[in-house]
Amino acid sequence: MLQPGLMMDRPLLVSGIIEHAAGQFGDVEIVSRETHGPLFRYTYAQCAARSRKLANALQALGLGPGSAIGSIAWNNHRHMEAYYAVSGSGMVMHTCNPRLAPDQLIYIINHAEDEVMLFDATFAPLVKGIATHCPKVKAWVCLSDAANMPALEGLTGLHCYEDLIAPHPEHYDWPDFDERTGAALCYTSGTTGHPKGAMYSHRAIVLNAMSGCMPGVIGISALDTVLPVVPMFHINAWCIPYATPIVGARLVLPGPRLDGPSLYELMETERVTISAGVPTIWMALMQHVEQHKLKFSSMRRTAVGGSAMPQALIAKFRDDYAVEVRHGWGMTETTAAATMGFITPKDQNLPRDQQHALLAKQGMSLFGIDLKVVDDNGATLPRDGVSQGELMVRGQWVMSRYYKSEQSALIDGWFPTGDIATIDASGRMQIRDRSKDVIKSGGEWISSIDLENTALQHPGVAMAAVIGVRHPKWEERPLLLIVRKPDTSVSREDLLAFLAERVAKWWVPDEVLFVDTLPVGGTGKVQKNELRKLYGGVFS
Repeated sequence: MLQPGLMMDRPLLVSGIIEHAAGQFGDVEIVSRETHGPLFRYTYAQCAARSRKLANALQALGLGPGSAIGSIAWNNHRHMEAYYAVSGSGMVMHTCNPRLAPDQLIYIINHAEDEVMLFDATFAPLVKGIATHCPKVKAWVCLSDAANMPALEGLTGLHCYEDLIAPHPEHYDWPDFDERTGAALCYTSGTTGHPKGAMYSHRAIVLNAMSGCMPGVIGISALDTVLPVVPMFHINAWCIPYATPIVGARLVLPGPRLDGPSLYELMETERVTISAGVPTIWMALMQHVEQHKLKFSSMRRTAVGGSAMPQALIAKFRDDYAVEVRHGWGMTETTAAATMGFITPKDQNLPRDQQHALLAKQGMSLFGIDLKVVDDNGATLPRDGVSQGELMVRGQWVMSRYYKSEQSALIDGWFPTGDIATIDASGRMQIRDRSKDVIKSGGEWISSIDLENTALQHPGVAMAAVIGVRHPKWEERPLLLIVRKPDTSVSREDLLAFLAERVAKWWVPDEVLFVDTLPVGGTGKVQKNELRKLYGGVFS
């Protein structure tokens, strides 16, 4: 007979994180860029106190356990207070991506049945346009003080955040409840049809946040100053706003200023040691650093995900600027990171280019996560780094079904990701493509990601995207779209010759188009569905 464990049964709750930070790291600083520009500074103890005030204020508005509170907001201190006040009191924090189309935003607010919406002043025009279409929302709360409130005449239920919380006490008794209770809700973006909701439990968030502090993951410690560039409206900013208070790391929140010059200045003035964001952010930052011949004085590590980080950019960060790159993978359905890549002791003797190639993969699964790749019949493929199929994932913070859906999202207990991947003998996973983006040419597969990364190695290329377009003979052929770096004149012939030396002959695109910009969605990914609409008939 199995013996029972004789331990206390205490739930893993979001409220426990902020109270731990207040008690153990109460004087550690949080720095936040206000929406109107200045930097705001306070401590974890003050953040916890103001979170309790907000919890009291929401209760006074008539909200209770299970109520959904939406946000359309940047990474700032008031948004972070809401993370803890809402979930900690048993309500659901629904972070909305402001870059969604208005009709999609209206859909997810109504689908989530949000009763209160928190928003930054930046998004006042957006709020004014959607408010009448969101009948369940009782109150619209601008994350501002009275002096910086936007003009929103006629908006019913408008509140100023600072005025709302001011009369309420700093004392609030966080309730205990089952750790499997819903804590936060995030909807998918870039999908066909309506966005779908992933409801994260307290347990999933706390476990993922704890994993992020481990040395082989993001590796956050009390010695760090952490700048999450990844938005708090995108899968919990990879749980960094939960991870930093666990270990007492100093936290810097960038607000709306996410351009290269602003991020560099903030990193330098606040002595940031760790950051995290999507590749497009690091491309813009590197372009600014190179143009102005700058260096990083404190930055030592960045975590990257959302899409593939070009190997050439990994090399530049590591070799020219001594910034370690850790490449991870996750999705809305996995709460935050499910894998992370780093250089292990046995890899340290490899040549640098081989190390960079390893780091360009999406890494090994975190403890608590299992991965496999399967063929079209569902059979598990070998971990040989070559056999590619659909990536399947299961684990402690992987979603089982979408919000308000009665149907399981799983296949035999595994979540099908829609990514085409390989896993090698050491457990490193590499995304080869999205199943909808892989190019099927003459019965063979061409990876758009591999082609893009190769094109980005050319010194004249700033951004690259590859899509499969219809072809009368080969079914599909790759089309390469390029944004040139400033003051460069790379030509079609230059690029095709460059690629011909580095990829299989039949992979070389049939055409190269030069564009001023590429359409980027709310999570920093190039919107290939938009490119296919524009250029899908190029070879027809």
